[in-house]
Amino acid sequence: MNSDKQVFEDDEIISRSEIKRQMEALKQLGKRITELRADQQEKVPMDATLRAAIAETRRITSNGALKRHMQYIGKLMRHADIEAIRAALDTFDTASQAHNQKFHALEQWRERLLQPGEAGTTALEAFIQEYPQTDIQQLRQLIRNTRREQEKQQPPTQFRKLFRFLRETAELD
Repeated sequence: MNSDKQVFEDDEIISRSEIKRQMEALKQLGKRITELRADQQEKVPMDATLRAAIAETRRITSNGALKRHMQYIGKLMRHADIEAIRAALDTFDTASQAHNQKFHALEQWRERLLQPGEAGTTALEAFIQEYPQTDIQQLRQLIRNTRREQEKQQPPTQFRKLFRFLRETAELD
């Protein structure tokens, strides 16, 4: 009997309002996941049941059914690793610091790769080492085309293509 009393004393009492706020936050987090593209959803760490419920959302057109389904997703989110999901969502959120850091890192890679001479070669080797799945031939071609484009002072078409290639390569990792 005494041990039961200790359990109650150690537990933190949470009000009904606080529980409702937490459940609403989980539901909103689930809604953010449903708004992602399919390839982005695959990168979010979640169990198979939650993944199936998220995929099912695309089929639902009725507002009432969608509201009930979002409640269900919120319920499933209670058992998910919320911190891991939030971290994954932050990498897709363009306003988040994680997304901006990733974006700036890719811009720095592009600048390093476009440096002339030995510095560019060293950067290329470092990029290949960090991202071994890189299509080396395509990367070298994009670097050559971008340098040629910059020499002729043309619009930055190849410059953008190089960045897009770097972003896609980094996403595969």
